[in-house]
Amino acid sequence: MHKSLQMSKMKQGVIWLPANALSPKPTKLNSPALEVMTDLRLVQAATVPSSESIARATQLMIARRVRLLLVVNADGLIEGLISARDTMGEKPVKILQERRGGSFEDLIVADLMIPRPAIDVLDIDVVSRAEVGAIIETLKQNGRQHALVLENDPVSGKEVVRGIFSATQIARQLGVALPIFEVAQTFAEITSALGK
Repeated sequence: MHKSLQMSKMKQGVIWLPANALSPKPTKLNSPALEVMTDLRLVQAATVPSSESIARATQLMIARRVRLLLVVNADGLIEGLISARDTMGEKPVKILQERRGGSFEDLIVADLMIPRPAIDVLDIDVVSRAEVGAIIETLKQNGRQHALVLENDPVSGKEVVRGIFSATQIARQLGVALPIFEVAQTFAEITSALGK
């Protein structure tokens, strides 16, 4: 026979989280790296086709509360990735200057994305043995805000994107406030804020 559970009245100030808003746990530099990885088995990846407008891609990032979209084709194959840094930084202005005309509305994801062959990735087996500090150092050394983590899918035998590391997410879990786009400054601030 089961016993009834004790209930209580809800207190003031309780909030709700959308289904995709997992609350990350606080972490330290020597914590397992997997604690700061967005696991795409648990959270649906934010994707966009290469033909989408830059304005729409930016809206998707805002709506999903992310700063990185995987660029995929109709077959689900990754063609590249695009970040808020690409869409809202100097890159659109430079491309329009090179074209000697046009407007922001004319730009599509394919114009600004980092193409698949230029994407640096990490292997899940390496990541599963690493600590948070190693991920920070890897992002810092490569001048990146994000890093994709791949694994081999045992069913299809194909490589799949298993997770994403984000400098912003790592900083949030370390309890450090960061500027959005300055990568070098970002990691200097993480180190400084942690007293390292």
